[in-house]
Amino acid sequence: MNTLKSNRLHIGIFGKTNVGKSSLVNKITGQETSIVSEIAGTTTDVVEKSMELLPIGPVTFLDTAGLDDESVLGQKRVEKTNSVINRTDVAVVVLDTPQITDYERELICKFDDLKIPYIFVLNKCDVGVPNIKDLPENAEIITTSVLLDEDIVFRVKNALVKILPEDFVNSPKIAGDLIPENSTVLLITPIDKEAPKGRLILPQVQTIRDLLDSNCVNVVVKETELKVALDNLKTPPALVITDSQAFKHVAEIVPENIPLTSFSILFARLKGDLKVFIEGAKAIDRLSDGDKVLILESCTHHAIEDDIGTVKIPNLLKKKTGKNIVIEHYSGHDFPEIQNYKLIIHCGACMTNRREILSRILIANSKNVPITNYGITISYCLGILSRAIKIFKL
Repeated sequence: MNTLKSNRLHIGIFGKTNVGKSSLVNKITGQETSIVSEIAGTTTDVVEKSMELLPIGPVTFLDTAGLDDESVLGQKRVEKTNSVINRTDVAVVVLDTPQITDYERELICKFDDLKIPYIFVLNKCDVGVPNIKDLPENAEIITTSVLLDEDIVFRVKNALVKILPEDFVNSPKIAGDLIPENSTVLLITPIDKEAPKGRLILPQVQTIRDLLDSNCVNVVVKETELKVALDNLKTPPALVITDSQAFKHVAEIVPENIPLTSFSILFARLKGDLKVFIEGAKAIDRLSDGDKVLILESCTHHAIEDDIGTVKIPNLLKKKTGKNIVIEHYSGHDFPEIQNYKLIIHCGACMTNRREILSRILIANSKNVPITNYGITISYCLGILSRAIKIFKL
């Protein structure tokens, strides 16, 4: 149960009101995770439940409100449900009739646009196997009565295993695949106001663990001890990884022949699409007076006085462009309307799953809005992006 939510497979449960979505979640989790009632619209918000679902592993179920609730409050519930789609790795669409409607068709279109695999569960079917009409070719269909079917958990798990995304089955490395085994890696981890007392920040911890799993030697120092650490090493490190905020200082000390990148750039590759983010950064040079830039955080946190998203990156952008650009901020899982922005700059996404970032990239591409991330933006503005991505051999 200690697996980070961002590393869990997110399984979204979708469908109209009162078709049995919550009953299905309760049956799979083995507890009353969601309230079940004959009254339509009982699920008023997204209900999340994390568990180990063998043989899949750590998962988070997202039980959503019905998509056909047309009340004023219901529309807000539907908006919440739609926002969940962006972070859904695999989807389960629950029906209680063999005939799909416009609600299900709209879901299928969204899943296809965002490349989300899905299965169908036809519930409340106690007798026979009715022919479901108008479903996509080769769609995976489970016919059941959730409350009576003792094998439903087994059947759903088997169906989900068939459609698991490749990046979940074979989880990508953060940095361990970039260097040979037994390599020494020097990690620069500033202890500033953003670092929790007594702890390192999450991307640093995850990267260290990834390198340990890859049988690498980790040397962890603050930026103030960087030169001492380099001088003490008998051989140069195979890679230097720095916090983006210390990029300029570190780049000036680390010799050019030693590969250098940042935690945020590593997470741009892990959670998103590195090539798209690099291309997106080029839009910085095309910004003009009055252009709007969206700085997007995937989680909410209390901004410190020298916050990277609200202070440092805006200052770098204005210095780099020399333009009077308009910078706006947005936090959380919801994705705002983006068509009026000339550039989106995303955080490192350590607190959300890869699917959400990939969905945001697809949406941005569909709107022709360039998108990049914090680390790439910082290195681009400092003029060291080409060096920071050389290790990836793009």
